[in-house]
Amino acid sequence: MDEEDQLIQPQDQSCWATLPDVCLRRVFWTITFSGRPSRVHASEFESALWYVKKFGRYLEHLEIKFLNPYNAVLTKKFQVTMRGLLSCLGKSNNRLKSLSIQHLELDRLVWRNSIRSSFMKSLSFFLKKMGRHLNYLSLKGARLTTEQGCHILNPLSYLRNESTVSELNIEDYFSHHLAVYSSPQFNKTMATFRNLVSLTLNYNCISDELLENLCDNNVGTLRTMNIKCHIHDPHGQVIWGMSWAKLARHTTSLKVNFFFERVMKYERLARILLQEIPIRSISLRSCYFSDPDWSMRPTLTDLLPTFRHTLQKLTFEFNKNHESLDEELHLLILSCRKLFYFKIWAFLDVKFVERILKSREEGQCALRTLKVRIYTNRYETNEEDRTLREIYRRYRKLIDSELNYFVIAYPMM
Repeated sequence: MDEEDQLIQPQDQSCWATLPDVCLRRVFWTITFSGRPSRVHASEFESALWYVKKFGRYLEHLEIKFLNPYNAVLTKKFQVTMRGLLSCLGKSNNRLKSLSIQHLELDRLVWRNSIRSSFMKSLSFFLKKMGRHLNYLSLKGARLTTEQGCHILNPLSYLRNESTVSELNIEDYFSHHLAVYSSPQFNKTMATFRNLVSLTLNYNCISDELLENLCDNNVGTLRTMNIKCHIHDPHGQVIWGMSWAKLARHTTSLKVNFFFERVMKYERLARILLQEIPIRSISLRSCYFSDPDWSMRPTLTDLLPTFRHTLQKLTFEFNKNHESLDEELHLLILSCRKLFYFKIWAFLDVKFVERILKSREEGQCALRTLKVRIYTNRYETNEEDRTLREIYRRYRKLIDSELNYFVIAYPMM
């Protein structure tokens, strides 16, 4: 081989690639079958299982993703892989701090009963061995029954009757339509968590008993609760304001963040957003919710101002085009003196943005982030775009130096 050929040869190419065929045949003739390379051997070194076998003892943070499985063959393959991976990791690792397995959606038909049961058995056994090390656990989107969900969480407290997990994310952990709040088994399971700093869950898990458990067991630690309320989750339970007041009184650093999806009516929101809750942020997303009798105005004028002393973040997304709310939104922003983040997607007048910027310039509000998508009923947004450019030029100094700013006109047809 001349020097020119050597220069163009890839640096990472094996020397075996340049060996003549006659030599390769002689080599393979002399070695045993077990010594020959194969696709099985090659794939082994490319798999997650190989990495766990090789480096698993050093692993501290593990995130597993398995998105949108479309048939039982894939779920079976995933289950077998996870059985080997979790078994190997359970034997070699003693330093795992965080585990995240999200969006499994185990209630889908592609998860046959036998496959689901085998996977849950592997995960439960793994958590029993590793529970004493874990600080963070996210099983968001698992979609289990109440009994199955508790069966997975219980092993975390296997050794000491209490869990060391400080951050727990069980948003959408249980299937839709389940009234988890009425389950004694769930409340008993949650009573084993005595070191929680952050808890993320659905509103269909909230009950007076759960709040009592959090108050008794996590007084010195609990700082954040993220609560999602979806239209398909049961959310008609009665929670006493005194339960929230007691929790807020004993966990003085507690901040609660609410995320509503298609739960937009004032009557429903008023039952949930009690004045005793130390609410830091509220997100209201209509997701194309449509009801001719629904009005957003009472929520903006009567309900949300109740939390003006604690609200720091507001996110709105609603598509009502027959109700002008610019004035109500502006007054709400001015009343919430701690509000630093405001995001809205809605039918608004372009001048709404200018009014907010003027209030910010005059020190009437404390916004640091302003994100607005202005819906229009026209395909063309040239007029809105031109007005927004003029507004930006007028307040450019303020925007560039003090604001995280994003505003756009968007045709909503």
